[in-house]
Amino acid sequence: MAETIGFLQPKPEVIARRREIVADLSDLLPEGCLISDERGLKPFETDAFIAYRRMPLAVALPETTEQVAALLKYCSRYGVPVVPRGAGTSLSGGAIPQEDAVVIGLSKMSRILDVDLFNRTATVQAGVTNLNISEAVSADGFFYAPDPSSQLACTIGGNIGMNSGGAHCLKYGVTTNNLLGVKMVLFDGTVVELGGKALDAAGYDLLGLVCGSEGQLGIVTEATVRLIAKPEGARPVLFGFSSSEAAGACVADVIGSGIIPVAIEFMDKPAIEICEAFAHAGYPLDVEALLIVEVEGSEPEMDAVLASIVAVARRHGVATIKECQSAMEAAAIWKGRKSAFGATGRIADYICMDGTVPLSQLSHVLARTGEIVASYGLRVANVFHAGDGNMHPLILYNINDPEDAARAEAAGNDILKLCVDAGGCLTGEHGVGIEKRDLMLHQYNQIDLDQQMAARAAFDPQWILNPSKVFPLKGRPAA
Repeated sequence: MAETIGFLQPKPEVIARRREIVADLSDLLPEGCLISDERGLKPFETDAFIAYRRMPLAVALPETTEQVAALLKYCSRYGVPVVPRGAGTSLSGGAIPQEDAVVIGLSKMSRILDVDLFNRTATVQAGVTNLNISEAVSADGFFYAPDPSSQLACTIGGNIGMNSGGAHCLKYGVTTNNLLGVKMVLFDGTVVELGGKALDAAGYDLLGLVCGSEGQLGIVTEATVRLIAKPEGARPVLFGFSSSEAAGACVADVIGSGIIPVAIEFMDKPAIEICEAFAHAGYPLDVEALLIVEVEGSEPEMDAVLASIVAVARRHGVATIKECQSAMEAAAIWKGRKSAFGATGRIADYICMDGTVPLSQLSHVLARTGEIVASYGLRVANVFHAGDGNMHPLILYNINDPEDAARAEAAGNDILKLCVDAGGCLTGEHGVGIEKRDLMLHQYNQIDLDQQMAARAAFDPQWILNPSKVFPLKGRPAA
């Protein structure tokens, strides 16, 4: 792909000292926890935003908070940039390194440290996968609510960095609503603890600042999260519509009526066909758009909420209503939805966008999204968290064709601008990374950005943590 997103120039003084830096880092870590050979570094040159890649100087895989602190103390002393990395599932390029940077990967920090069912909390290392928390407490009747589609692989540290959500965030909230405390290492190796098991910690809400900061304020090594009791029952229902606009209007009307299901997920016809071919979930193929609406509670509660939703859907000309009849059928429905990104990758390369819009604008933005992508001669499949307006259009293209790739990126930028112009924002859960960095001035003026950068610099005055991300490269203060 033709490079259109820039990176900071590597520091020549760091590159010149590469061999010495690698030797010093090796002394700070146990054997087998540092990668510096070209073949070993290759898997770390990009993340799930595969259009861009850079080979890092080295990759450190610490096993303890103390080792992370030692690494950051060293890198701070010598001005070596650091790129934190969880599982590398970032869709915005948040974990893509640069040639003078040390990647600090947290995959070896994968222990569940404490489960406190009485207080309904779990404390885990940052490399624990999202799904692993729910699996660890499932037998006791609890779960961890945020459930991004990559939950089988993505880690809590990465979830905190991007403030990840998922299908069930409509009722239970995103990561920031389920995060109680963190242990974090600052740029100079100082270890701090923010929050704890209490629902609201005293003092400034620094935890709220850290969640979603994309690894630019420090490296989270441990997290304390909320556990939620499993509902008595849950029932996903499929609603098919004759147009995406009708489905979007139905979503806005459901929420506007004061009905809050557990989840409302959207698929248009291309996404339905892709996911059904992969998962055989029983999705209707004779509709233009599909909503997966899940309700939960006792049987009478689910019946009552579902009846209200059906009444709204009928006002919008719903063509198909299919209730789940078994746990196996429910699992298949969610397998299809959570496999959407992987299933799409079987048929084409794609860029997955992440703009969020007010629900009142959902139908308009869906229609314009199709028009924008078509104007570039490309195709789009829409699959997203409709209940909170977090759109994920998948722009299909050929990554081996530079012109095709450039068109896909331009179409994505136009869609994100559309989301902002409609009253929304650039990102709902994927983060800014490099993908949306140069669009930040479309959402914020320079004064806004200066204030945000001042807060960032208070934590990392040297700007060594994930330095090429989030903020436009021009207009930054001198480190």
